[in-house]
Amino acid sequence: MVNRQRDLFWNLLEAEHPKAEAFCRRLTGSLADGDDLYQDALLAAMRKFGRLREQTAFRPWLYRIIINTFASKRRGPWWRKRVQLTSEIIETVVGDDPSQTYTAHRWIKLAMESLTAEEQVLITLFEIEGWTISELAVMQGKPEGTIKSRLSRARAKMRTKIARHLGIDNIQKEDLCVAVKRELG
Repeated sequence: MVNRQRDLFWNLLEAEHPKAEAFCRRLTGSLADGDDLYQDALLAAMRKFGRLREQTAFRPWLYRIIINTFASKRRGPWWRKRVQLTSEIIETVVGDDPSQTYTAHRWIKLAMESLTAEEQVLITLFEIEGWTISELAVMQGKPEGTIKSRLSRARAKMRTKIARHLGIDNIQKEDLCVAVKRELG
């Protein structure tokens, strides 16, 4: 990478660095694994930076590389045993009672197990990171309707997994208690 390109890469990354690093940690469920994912993704991004056509597309381009790196690592045997659960998810679901935290941890773990890596990414970016449907569509290179459908299917998979665990054959959206995201201020 030429010095000018390297400097441009780091300048573009500077604004996105804290969010992208936190996203990696959320996907992997731990600080160490998230940092490893982020480092691997940055190395891949640096190698491919010359292929980026427009600087304005840096953010979705970077997240696509992170997602692809995550999916590749997840296919490996030790990643299959990992649970993609973060403290931020637990905090949005429960209060201070540790038994509620444990229960929420179990339910979220169970629900997330039903999702593919791509679905986990969509749910995490939309529900936790606050990305809009249009931002996800640009990053994925898909129409907004496709993103909405994929989010809906991912949520349905999560509901079905929980329902089966509870021994319920036919569950409707109205039958579930819904946790509401709190506004981060």
